[in-house]
Amino acid sequence: MRRTLIAGNWKMNGSFAANRSLLSEIKAGLPVSLQCDVLVCPPAPYFAQCAEMLGGTAVSWGAQDVSVHVHGAYTGEISASMLQDCACKYAIVGHSERRAYHAETNELVAHKAQQLLKHGVLPIVCVGETLEQRESGQTNAVVAAQLNAVLDVLDSLDGLVIAYEPVWAIGTGKTATPEMAQEVHHFLRQQVAVRDAGVAEKVQILYGGSMKPENAKELLAMPDIDGGLIGGAALKSQDFLVIIAAS
Repeated sequence: MRRTLIAGNWKMNGSFAANRSLLSEIKAGLPVSLQCDVLVCPPAPYFAQCAEMLGGTAVSWGAQDVSVHVHGAYTGEISASMLQDCACKYAIVGHSERRAYHAETNELVAHKAQQLLKHGVLPIVCVGETLEQRESGQTNAVVAAQLNAVLDVLDSLDGLVIAYEPVWAIGTGKTATPEMAQEVHHFLRQQVAVRDAGVAEKVQILYGGSMKPENAKELLAMPDIDGGLIGGAALKSQDFLVIIAAS
């Protein structure tokens, strides 16, 4: 039985005061018997605050990106070993915003995931199609190319997490129906099964296309949807807690 993961991607939001309030409310509102894994991914300057406030709790913290480089003269970059030093359990790679605004290729995303696993940080690999690609029937081809680039470079698939984020549903208020999301999640699991059937049965595949309190229960009821990569709702404690409860 795969355990559900509810991950909050704060993107470029937050302040020490706002984070303190948000994390305090999340901690106070967590169910006594938590039935899922919970993760927050703040901007890097707030790792230490998360470690201080979340240490000893059921909530993990992670990063929104990582450098493909191990170390060196790469101003502004953060390496996988640094994330490991900060006790980040996970890191997001290949988010559609990184692909769009920073021209990240499938191959670059793959090597970032490789770096993370080498340093004991679990990669959440994002894949997803644009509205134009969906309407032209390219969804499976696009997500397969994005995912297989990662699978091609990994020595082991253990520890891999996948997030399906239809680009057309991020921050737009649009959401794939549970059935639409399930279809892609099932396809992604089949892609993993071609490489390792055992891993395919246990790999967590999250939905990252505007999961909200209103639709979380229906999405999470789908057999191949193992959690959510939450954007805007992760910045509102009550919304985030409702999604956690839905799992």
